[in-house]
Amino acid sequence: MIYHLRQALLAMRENLTATLATLVTMTLTLLMLGAVLLLTLNVNRTLAQLESQVEVAAFLEDGADAAGLLQTARSLPQVSAATLVTREQVLTEMTKDSPYTRDAAALVGNPFPDTLRLRVNRVGDSRTVAAAVSALPGVEDVEYGAGYVDPTVKTLTAVRGVGYALVGLLLLGTLFNILNAVRVAMYARRNEIAVMRLLGATRAFIRMPHVIEGLMVGVLAAVIALAVLTPGYLQLVGRVQQLAPVFPVVTDQATLMPVLGGVGLLGILVGLLGSLFATQRYLQELE
Repeated sequence: MIYHLRQALLAMRENLTATLATLVTMTLTLLMLGAVLLLTLNVNRTLAQLESQVEVAAFLEDGADAAGLLQTARSLPQVSAATLVTREQVLTEMTKDSPYTRDAAALVGNPFPDTLRLRVNRVGDSRTVAAAVSALPGVEDVEYGAGYVDPTVKTLTAVRGVGYALVGLLLLGTLFNILNAVRVAMYARRNEIAVMRLLGATRAFIRMPHVIEGLMVGVLAAVIALAVLTPGYLQLVGRVQQLAPVFPVVTDQATLMPVLGGVGLLGILVGLLGSLFATQRYLQELE
């Protein structure tokens, strides 16, 4: 094993440019991946908080079967909770925000209708629930905040999609860089490899230094990426909490540790698998 490790370090030194290019590319890829995953965590946390606050309000006509409509609304699969708010309760709520509302209601009557307030399972279900409820007899109008719900859902979905696509391209580029780096190292030692093959060296013996090289590059890239990503994220989170305390950023270790650990493990696996594939392909070409 000491021989293989020494040969791996020698190959890395002799092909320093290719090794550094692979290391930088992999480190940047892991940083991007970690940033996207952490962003996704916070997006999901924001989405969950938004979902807990979004309501679909169905305004009922006079004389509508409020109890029956409430039961029908509760039976919708996208609805997590439904309550009936009478016009008197609505008037009381409005009076808290505007004390003169009750005086106006005493002159012209209570203008507010009975209202069904529906909580949905996901923000994206708001439009579906609103369409289903508006079709029910006795429902005069439906409001679900389409002006901000629909753009929010589209924006969050687009952010996650673009992030994952970018990370996928970077990972693919990193894999090709590792393949090229290992192939260059093996090509530089082609005479030595030929002699080893004539002496009866096994494939595993020939491949081992290059596999160790890829593994070392993966470990080093993972360590550097985590060393930059972790304090950078914590510092950014602290600044966000100061400027916007209501923003639901993720800070608990139980959520962060699996993500950061997964980023490091992915870097190690990419380095290992890339070197394994590259050495296998090269030895097959020699046969």
